[in-house]
Amino acid sequence: MTNEIVPARTALVLGATGGIGGHVARGLAARGWIVRALSRGTTGGRELDPRFQRHVGDALNAEDVRRAAEGADLIVHGVNPPGYRDWEKLVLPMLDNTISAAKAVGARILLPGTVYNYGPDVFPVVTEESPQNALTRKGKIRVEMERRLQAAAMEGVPVLIVRAGDFFGPGAGNNWFSQGVIKPGKPVASFGNPGSRGVGHQWAYLPDVAETMLRLVDRSRDLPPFAVFHMEGVWDHDGQHMRQAIERVLGRRIPAKPFPWWLLRLAALFVPMFRELGEMRYLWRTPVRMTNDKLVAFLGDEPRTSLDLAMLATLKDLECLDADVSPYGPATQSDTGRAA
Repeated sequence: MTNEIVPARTALVLGATGGIGGHVARGLAARGWIVRALSRGTTGGRELDPRFQRHVGDALNAEDVRRAAEGADLIVHGVNPPGYRDWEKLVLPMLDNTISAAKAVGARILLPGTVYNYGPDVFPVVTEESPQNALTRKGKIRVEMERRLQAAAMEGVPVLIVRAGDFFGPGAGNNWFSQGVIKPGKPVASFGNPGSRGVGHQWAYLPDVAETMLRLVDRSRDLPPFAVFHMEGVWDHDGQHMRQAIERVLGRRIPAKPFPWWLLRLAALFVPMFRELGEMRYLWRTPVRMTNDKLVAFLGDEPRTSLDLAMLATLKDLECLDADVSPYGPATQSDTGRAA
C-alpha cells in the first residue's frame, strides 16, 4: 500500500490586496493552496503576502487573466476598479475576462455577492430565490453579473456566490462602517447611524465571510454548478447593536448621531465612492434581512466571531482604540473568539 501524494490546488485571486480577496487568499494559503495574485505591479502601499505568487497584469486585460489562471482550480473574483471610478463601465468587462479564463482552464469562480440585487418588492426577508428587481444602477449591474455567471455555469463553468451584509473588520477598505459610522485614525467620539430610527441593518464581519466561503470551497464537490448562499452575519435589529458593542469594547458611552445624508450628496459630486454609498440609502430606511437557512442546512452552521472581539479587531485596524483599551480584547470575552 502506497501513500498517494495529492497535488496542491491552485487559486487565482483577483483583488488579493483588498478586503474580501485578501482574507480569502490568506485562508486558501493556510489550507495548503497555491495562491496567485494578479496585480498591476503596485499594491497601492499594501504589502502582498509572501505566500502568494505575484502575476503582473490587469483584470481588464483578458490575456493577463487567462495567463495567470493557467492550471488554476479556482478564480476568486474580488476585484473592483480603483476608487470605484468608472465602476459601471469596468465591472462587467472584468467579470467577462474572469469567465473567459475559467472556461479556458476549467476553474470554479467564487464571487462575493451583495444585497444590492434586490428591491423593496421582496423586503424585509430575502432568500436566495427571491426575485432580483434592483432599483439602483449598481444593483442592476450586480444582477447582470450574476446573470452572466449563471449562463457560464450552464456552459460548464462552476460558480459559487456568497451574499452578505455590509462588511466591517480588519482590511475591509471602503465600507459603511469606516466611511459613515465612525472616523478612522482617532478615538471614537460618536456613532453615526445612517439608518432610520429603530430600523434594523445587516452587517458581515469580513473574516467570517471569508471563512464561510472557504468552507464552501472545501466542499466544492457537493455544490451544484451554480451555487448561491446567503449569510446572516450580524443582525442589528434596532440600529443600536453595533454601537453598544463599541461601547463594551471601549468601556464608555458614545453618543449616537444621525448620519448627514445631505453632506454625502454634496460630496458625491466629487468622490465616486460617496455617490455609490448614496445610492444605497433605501437599504437604511427599511429592515432588510437575508436568511441563512440554506447555508446552515449545507454547512451545519455559519462561522461567527463574537461581536465584541470582531469590533475590537475592527477598531484596532482603524486605529480607533482608546489608549487604555487592551489590544488583546475585553476581559469578559471567551479566548476562543468563536460563538456558536
